Amino acid sequence: MAGLAGCTGTGDGGGGGGGGGIDLPLPGKARAPGDVIRISPEDGSRGVPAEGPIEVKVDSGRLERVTVVRVEDAQRAEVPGEISGDGLRWRPKADSRLALAAKYSVDAVALDAHGRRSARHSTFTTVVPERRFIGYFKPENRSTVGTGMIVSFGFNRAIENREAVERAIKVTSDPPVEVVGHWFGKERLDFRPEEYWRPGTRVTVELALRDIEGAPGVYGIQSKTVGFTVGRSQVSVVDAAGHTMKVHRDGALLATVPITAGAPKTTTYNGKMVVTELFDVTRMDGRTVGFGGEYDIKDVPHAMRLTSSGTFLHGNYWADPSTFGSANVSHGCVGLRDDKGGSPDSPAGWFFDRTLIGDVVEVVNSRDRKVAPDNGLGGWNMEWDEWTEGSALR
Repeated sequence: MAGLAGCTGTGDGGGGGGGGGIDLPLPGKARAPGDVIRISPEDGSRGVPAEGPIEVKVDSGRLERVTVVRVEDAQRAEVPGEISGDGLRWRPKADSRLALAAKYSVDAVALDAHGRRSARHSTFTTVVPERRFIGYFKPENRSTVGTGMIVSFGFNRAIENREAVERAIKVTSDPPVEVVGHWFGKERLDFRPEEYWRPGTRVTVELALRDIEGAPGVYGIQSKTVGFTVGRSQVSVVDAAGHTMKVHRDGALLATVPITAGAPKTTTYNGKMVVTELFDVTRMDGRTVGFGGEYDIKDVPHAMRLTSSGTFLHGNYWADPSTFGSANVSHGCVGLRDDKGGSPDSPAGWFFDRTLIGDVVEVVNSRDRKVAPDNGLGGWNMEWDEWTEGSALR
């Protein structure tokens, strides 16, 4: 639900941070062919009319892929559209109409004249009927996820009557286990069990928010049931001091992979993090996460988001191969050796192909603080007593 661009590195490392992939040239720097993918409406736009307009353009090269998806209520309905014959423009089909009170994501990949890929990700929200509230949530309906998946709701309005809203959302499982909600402020409600889900568990999320008064004069509009399945267990432990990542599958050690973590001045968070997004290629620009112009890499391969602030576990083709397993040089991310363009046979490609949304990556022995429980799906870093105290029903 946060922006796409995250951490990466300079010529000799990976990086860290969070934010959106904003394609803005530096002052006085001319745009190279294929450098800019322009998306309308702009990233983060709110109140977009149901009729749009939506458009994705490049000045040169060609668009390879454009996907516009409604992510509201985890339905992820795709907006039908087509790329023009010259490859420079994507538009939705003439009879397409956006849903009201819905959040959309736009993902575009373009090729320049030399066959180099660039990627862009943005989101926008359509107009919300006056005096209504909606909860956007993860994971997707009917998806298969890792054992660390947390059901997370983000509300478009501040919720004053948190007890009524929490009571209107039921998260149950088969086999049964106690699932409790925890509020982070007035706009976010997460649900999790005491321990990681058991592999094979089927989870059902029932929303009865229609006509629930979340705040004075503000009512919910959702009434539906969705669900997901928990797949195999995979927990990976990154030892920042030892420069390794041990991948455990169903309790057994699957592999030990050499890594590079955050450099001494840009260390990686400690703690348990959950994979929330997977990108085969994405752009990472340090200017979007509070750094200067240290890096702007348009084709970072095999990127797996770990926090909303921008910590990723991703492929790194620009560092010397000897870096992995021996030194920490990134801006806060965890880097795995990869090839330019992303190779399925590289350590990053191998791990990416074996990763699910909801898998846990735990970082230990880093000289940084523990990741905040509301930074991404970091709720596993709270003890159960503390977690249950955050429920409005207790």
